[in-house]
Amino acid sequence: MSTPTGTASPSDPISLHDVTSPQVLRDFAPGELPTLAGQIRAFLIAKVGATGGHLGPNLGVVELTIALHRVFDSPSDVLVFDIGHQGYVHKLLTGRQDRFDTLRQAGGLSEYLSRAESPHDLMENSHASTALSYADGLVKARHLAGERDRAVVAVIGDGALTGGMAWEALNNLGAAPERPVIVVLNDNGRSYAPTTGALATHLSHLRGIGTRTTPRNVFTDLGFTCLGPVDGHDISALESALHRARSLRRPVMVHVVTVKGKGYPSAEADEADCFHTVGAIDPATGRAAKPVHAILAHPPARSWTSVFATELLSLAREREDLVAVTASMLRPTGLRPMAEAFPDRVFDVGIAEQHTVTSAAGLAMGGLHPVVAIYATFLNRAFDQVLMDVALHRLPVTFVLDRAGVTGPDGPSHHGMWDMSILAVVPGMRVAAPRDATRLRELLREAVAITDGPTALRLPRENVAPDTAALARMDGIDVLHRSAHHPLDVLLVAAGATPETVLQAATELERHGMGSTVVDPRWLTPVNPALLHLAARHQLAVTVEDNTRTGGLGSLLAQAAADAAITTPVVSVDLPHAFLPHGPRNQLLTEAGLAPDAVARTVLRALAGKPPHDAPATAGSPAVPGRAP
Repeated sequence: MSTPTGTASPSDPISLHDVTSPQVLRDFAPGELPTLAGQIRAFLIAKVGATGGHLGPNLGVVELTIALHRVFDSPSDVLVFDIGHQGYVHKLLTGRQDRFDTLRQAGGLSEYLSRAESPHDLMENSHASTALSYADGLVKARHLAGERDRAVVAVIGDGALTGGMAWEALNNLGAAPERPVIVVLNDNGRSYAPTTGALATHLSHLRGIGTRTTPRNVFTDLGFTCLGPVDGHDISALESALHRARSLRRPVMVHVVTVKGKGYPSAEADEADCFHTVGAIDPATGRAAKPVHAILAHPPARSWTSVFATELLSLAREREDLVAVTASMLRPTGLRPMAEAFPDRVFDVGIAEQHTVTSAAGLAMGGLHPVVAIYATFLNRAFDQVLMDVALHRLPVTFVLDRAGVTGPDGPSHHGMWDMSILAVVPGMRVAAPRDATRLRELLREAVAITDGPTALRLPRENVAPDTAALARMDGIDVLHRSAHHPLDVLLVAAGATPETVLQAATELERHGMGSTVVDPRWLTPVNPALLHLAARHQLAVTVEDNTRTGGLGSLLAQAAADAAITTPVVSVDLPHAFLPHGPRNQLLTEAGLAPDAVARTVLRALAGKPPHDAPATAGSPAVPGRAP
């Protein structure tokens, strides 16, 4: 059983519901705080267990967050949390308890911190290792404004501290003793997985020394006064350390040691980090809420990640030169099977995307073929390395971009909406988007066989749909449908996992007497000349894709058509030029116009010579201004 420890009983004189703001929290007697911590854990287990979300990290920071809000006066004092994996308790203590039933739901409480939700939330970016740089800018601004009494506190996990950006910030923060800043290092030995590298060894050494002395260490050498290590589940000790840190009025590092999943046995014992993020679970057992008999009756569909993991392992067995690299995302990106079979050929370098890519470039220079498995949204952080360290040298590095397109409940900074746009400007880059499991296996093999430059595969978050067979393959392009009894009015180009939507749109068009050809280009960039020939044979070409318009397939096809003097108008149905909120993936796609009826409506209006103004602003306008009929 996984009953949470420290849970309050109904007779407790205090209640979490009394905490409507951090000011109320400061009225609690110290002896009441352990009871409050137990209530918070019970609340999180019940609510996050019902909706899904980041459970393990937040269970580990209950006492730390209580202490932070008792010592500092948010929002006058700024608390900067390095991504919202550890922000749920902060949400609870800042008046959002009644919204936790809507966590990760459309229009509900955000998975991460949100400036729109509360003045206590400064940043909402879910990309790690950024908090210290925010703090550096804030403390400089406070110093210039003469605001000496408003504290700046940055809370960062040891996993996030493996990112290079964090060390760039430490280099600046520690060099200015006149600018007080407090860095709280939440050291639980894990991010998604155990923290790797020399930093993990150094922190382990500091934990072993304990508080007997404050030895010289990497942080003191960077200019920080170091306090701790402090027991991160002892509120009194935490408050004492934080008060002292504030009183020093200089850069201070407070080393706090916590247990990920604290108070929930299943999560504490979670070696595989299954409780880092959970779906709906049974709070009493920690197991998935779906009954076993229901799982047996309806086996879970395969994810794109699992299909990739299986095929990569097969390729690794065939090719000794194949290696894999990831940035602290071994399990989420599907590298675990290969790591277990070939531990010397899989490298987890920590939350350090820039280093990941350039390290892969070095591996390629050494005669190997690296596969970089990374979330699409995190590739944004390493654009310069892709461009200058990989592509400029024409190195054979394959990027497998998990969670490309709309991801769903994780929110705006997790959607993989920009990778195609970024990669499209990289000379020599080839980008593929499989429509099903067979094409994923096929395209992965094609990608790692390329030796004269980089390649990338875009994989969505959803489960893999059943295979869609092609009628024919023409110069690498799969023809999925040709209208038999109608003229070929429109070429529908289905990118990635959109064929089901596009084929349904083609059926709808036929009901209106419009014929179509549906193709899957497989490789999106560079634009296949055969796709241009097909476009030239139709009245209209329409691309459907889960990327933003600028730099997407539609804009690339329109430009290529213009360069080739092909007059067929090109219309793009795509994602909006905006930050999308969190919500169910299918709902977000529908709202963006990426549903069969919306695609068909866009086509009909374009063929009628009308602007698709009744479609959402997210889709249907020309890929190049003035090119719509």
